[in-house]
Amino acid sequence: MRTILILLCTFMALYGSAHGAERTADGPDKASDTDDMATLEIERLYAAPDLDGPSPLGVKISPDSSRVTFLRGKETDPLQMDLWEYNLADREMRLLVDSTALVPGDETLSEEELARRERLRIVGQRGIVSYRFSPDGNRLLFPLSGDLFLYDLERRETRQLTATEPGETDPKFSATGRYVSFIRDQDLIAIDLESFDELRLTKDGGGLIRNGMAEFIAQEEMDRYTGYWWAPDDSAVAFIRVDESPVHVAERFEIHAEDFKVYEQRYPATGTPNVLVKLGVVAPDGTDLRWMDIGEEADIYLPRVDWFPGSRFLAVQRQSRDQQTVELLKIDTRSGESRVLLTETSGTWINLHNALGFLESRPQFIWSSERSGHAHLYLYDNDGKLLRQLTSGDWDVVDGARARSALLHIDEAGDRLFVTGTLDSPMERNVYEVALSGDAKPRRVSENAGWHAADFADNGEFYVDSFNNADTPPQLSLHRADGSRIAFIEENRLDESHPYYPYLDSRPSIEFGTLQAEDGQALYYRMQKPFGFDAGNRYPVIVYVYGGPMGQNVTNEWSAGFNEILAREGFIVFTIDNRGTGFRGTAFDAPIYRRMGEVEVRDQMVGVDYLNALDFVDPTRIGVWGWSYGGYMTLMSLFKKPDVFAAGVSGAPVTDWTLYDTHYTERYLGTPQNNADGYEASGVFPYTENLAAPLLLIHGMADDNVLFTNSTKLMKALQEDGRPFDVMTYPGSKHGLMRVPATGQHVFAHILRFFRQHLE
Repeated sequence: MRTILILLCTFMALYGSAHGAERTADGPDKASDTDDMATLEIERLYAAPDLDGPSPLGVKISPDSSRVTFLRGKETDPLQMDLWEYNLADREMRLLVDSTALVPGDETLSEEELARRERLRIVGQRGIVSYRFSPDGNRLLFPLSGDLFLYDLERRETRQLTATEPGETDPKFSATGRYVSFIRDQDLIAIDLESFDELRLTKDGGGLIRNGMAEFIAQEEMDRYTGYWWAPDDSAVAFIRVDESPVHVAERFEIHAEDFKVYEQRYPATGTPNVLVKLGVVAPDGTDLRWMDIGEEADIYLPRVDWFPGSRFLAVQRQSRDQQTVELLKIDTRSGESRVLLTETSGTWINLHNALGFLESRPQFIWSSERSGHAHLYLYDNDGKLLRQLTSGDWDVVDGARARSALLHIDEAGDRLFVTGTLDSPMERNVYEVALSGDAKPRRVSENAGWHAADFADNGEFYVDSFNNADTPPQLSLHRADGSRIAFIEENRLDESHPYYPYLDSRPSIEFGTLQAEDGQALYYRMQKPFGFDAGNRYPVIVYVYGGPMGQNVTNEWSAGFNEILAREGFIVFTIDNRGTGFRGTAFDAPIYRRMGEVEVRDQMVGVDYLNALDFVDPTRIGVWGWSYGGYMTLMSLFKKPDVFAAGVSGAPVTDWTLYDTHYTERYLGTPQNNADGYEASGVFPYTENLAAPLLLIHGMADDNVLFTNSTKLMKALQEDGRPFDVMTYPGSKHGLMRVPATGQHVFAHILRFFRQHLE
């Protein structure tokens, strides 16, 4: 679940004149305001060209700083991704690799690759969905339809490296570029790019043994999508060996349209055994295998593995099962011996991070810690001695999603580093310059208020900024290190040529504000009002909720999704980030510890109380909806506050936390063995008999994240309580079914019908 913020990028049709003309007493007369305006249909959001405009993904600067590369969907099919470049010499944009020219027709993907894409939240994308640069910047490596391809940037030629039935996953260049490595049949393989011979680095993969692979928990909950790491000099590869034999076998049903499959899945449900992990180091030819000392306690996690400069020592983060301790180990790969460099502890839990960076000119490293109550950076020497704190204050240095580090670049010569953080606002992500000496205040580098994701060139002279805010669709631009813009790569202006332009004049307004939780902490909210809003009318409201850990929703970001369509339909859409949603420090998160669905619901009610005090809100027509943790929050809100909501839609909800996985659930609740009362109170079942409002329950019938069992168990309980409810299930669909055009369109059309029926 992690930071599952399902990007709700689907739309509903504008509120039609037949409805608007009848509702002037209770809502805006949209017939007179919108007759001449374009109507936005659900299907349009999934159609080409992308409604957000050209939005490059996977942006990288080449190691030689000569070009910026990115992935872009075709104009005729936004989900079919091709590889592009912006050349810094001629400042021209050009297509490098057309995915359909290499592999025409449907792709063939292994179950492992499909599962990996589900974990990466890129299900639905096709073509070239990831790629890597060679260290010299002359070649690009990418998987396509299960095989690997090598693109030569000088010759503009593509070479196919593999053509196998099992397919390959997690391809990489080695640190010097001599080898290409990947996973096949649960073993680690390398190709020598001088001879193009295959080298088998591990040999016992298969069945319950996985070598060099990130296990389910690592991918889903720890933001680690790989299980192997090349030494800086290519002399060795460190890898994790996963043994799944201790994990309980559970039968999981995937129900499809015309048949069903039964999987005997080793799913580590909370309170049950995890996989066993070993850390090995092996030479590139598969010889000289050595096992590293990672401690006597086997019931641990290895969330991060890195190499120290020099290729002799590993930096390994070891996390305790209860997630209240993280130790940074320094392991000598020659002897396998390890020692603890530093230890982080917490009375609740420790959030993992990717902000570990090594200096090149001196034996020191940068480390992130929440020991002050906020995530800040500290400078250590390579023997674990704390030298100084680099950032401080009531703000956070924040990692990005999908293993993006908050530590953007270290400029040792300039005595500075660049980070991503929330100093200006927790609703934004900005780029800041910080002194390595620690004796200066952070200086904001990014200019416009909003959401910045920066990628620095290796030489530190410039960076690429992926930027958007509530009024600006995604832009891609090139900047000097001081923040001054060099050029737009993709300006994506909202002019007459932009796909969204026909709908711009009728766009709902967006307002931000803060309310106060019972402990005095600020709760940020966002309110979308229908076009033609009239404060003299009374409107129905839909509260959109996620509410879960690391689940910030109220951000200054561009959004042209389903919630906007609800606003276009005449609903006010309201979202508030309750305590526990992250990125505000440990005091903001801690209240949910050992009991979930309690503080979160109380904070959501702060938002509802505010709505009820507004003259333009009809308190008898307030609905609520959410997906995943938001689906759970919808249920808890309906069950615990039965007199508040007139209707609710719960998508893919957790209903019983004993059905969810170890790493996520135990972080917040402990285990069922040591917190039985907390698990009971945090589930929905003690409260189901309170259901009074209409409920729509939605779930994919092949969901391997929030198992379909969560919903079937709820169905049975509600039936036994004699409570009526509606259900919509999707055969063959997994957790990210809204990203798939066919199911996504159907989901939101059905939600719209439901809210029309019960709130209008």
